[in-house]
Amino acid sequence: MTKIKESSTYNANREIVMQECPVTYVMSKIGGHWKPIILYHLLSGSKRYSEIKKAMPHITEKMLIQHLKQLENDSLLTREARPIVPPYVTYSLTESGRELELVINAMASWAFKDMKRNAA
Repeated sequence: MTKIKESSTYNANREIVMQECPVTYVMSKIGGHWKPIILYHLLSGSKRYSEIKKAMPHITEKMLIQHLKQLENDSLLTREARPIVPPYVTYSLTESGRELELVINAMASWAFKDMKRNAA
């Protein structure tokens, strides 16, 4: 993937839109296929990498690692590595991440209603 220059017009416009549109801001943090699912699984509490991977068998390791890093950089989850052998790493939601519970649950509620409507 080509990296976009920090000073590009695209980045400048993106920053303006993120400041003016709350939906764009939220989607920049939790958008995509996997991030909301990762957040959903962490709502029940801290999990090790292997537990998250087991709960999401269709995600590749590369994608899971990439999204966990992005969520950590966006301060939605924390990564705690204990200095033992073998490594023991847990992921848990930050306060900001926990505040997304209503959003994630609203998405799930809408999905159940819509699936039911479409099945009828």
